[in-house]
Amino acid sequence: MNGKTDGHMFEWTINDRHFHIRDAQGEAEHHAIEDLQKEAWGFDDLDTVPAATLMATQHAGGMVLGAFEGDLMIGFAYGFAAWDGRRPSLHSHMLAVKPAYRNFQAGFYLKVVQREQALAVGLDEISWTFDPLQSLNAHLNFSKLGVISNRYLVNFYGEATSSPLHKGFGTDRLWVSWLLNSDRVKRCVARPPSYRAPSIAAASNEGVSIIDSALIRNEGSRPVLGDFSGGLSGDRCSIEIANNINQLKENEPGLGTEWRKATRAAFLAAIEAEFFADGFARIEGFGEPRWFYTLSRMARP
Repeated sequence: MNGKTDGHMFEWTINDRHFHIRDAQGEAEHHAIEDLQKEAWGFDDLDTVPAATLMATQHAGGMVLGAFEGDLMIGFAYGFAAWDGRRPSLHSHMLAVKPAYRNFQAGFYLKVVQREQALAVGLDEISWTFDPLQSLNAHLNFSKLGVISNRYLVNFYGEATSSPLHKGFGTDRLWVSWLLNSDRVKRCVARPPSYRAPSIAAASNEGVSIIDSALIRNEGSRPVLGDFSGGLSGDRCSIEIANNINQLKENEPGLGTEWRKATRAAFLAAIEAEFFADGFARIEGFGEPRWFYTLSRMARP
């Protein structure tokens, strides 16, 4: 990482531009987080977490971080204390970065600071949810941060929210676990923030294995279900997703819904068979990249 912690502030520089992350402070900054939610997701007031809740959560032991360029808040991360019946953890409910700032690694560093603050108070796990059809988020979560997942939640926030991203598409989510002290996570966060998992050639043994074990394959932009019983008979399998689901939804909404239903069926079947998602792979050699979740039935890392 090229960032550094100075007291209660984390700082980094990209292209001679200077950024920092710290705890959100004061009413104005918590209201700025309301505005960022609306800018990032198009939420109306009903779906926006209000400043009062953010402030109360922060004072009760939760975490509300802001990323800044100068005095401008460019992103935030909001998490609250969680309990799964066995041990306490942090649930990172929201993270967003202004669209104009999404190439400055703010999202990655917000997670890094979350991890540091969680470890400092004795927590060793952070959970959150994301849409498994979003390949950029999958790359951040699995390749750059090292999460794992064995929970798939159907329409977690209901069939729709006020966000245009969810209309007619549902809100299915993968629930991921970030095991902060694991060797896997330590390796991931030690890499440069611009790290991109190396692509796999379609002709390589590994590429062929991932494609052959796929519960879903992309054929002409359409999801085609594979042989679940055969694919789930070994210790490894994979699930392919569309190359760009947002563009696909815009151009062919019905096809976007097909991808949602197909991936839902595949993840639910794999998790029922005691697999967990532990990686995200990019395979080259087909004109445009193909994206696959890799899943394992081996012992949890």
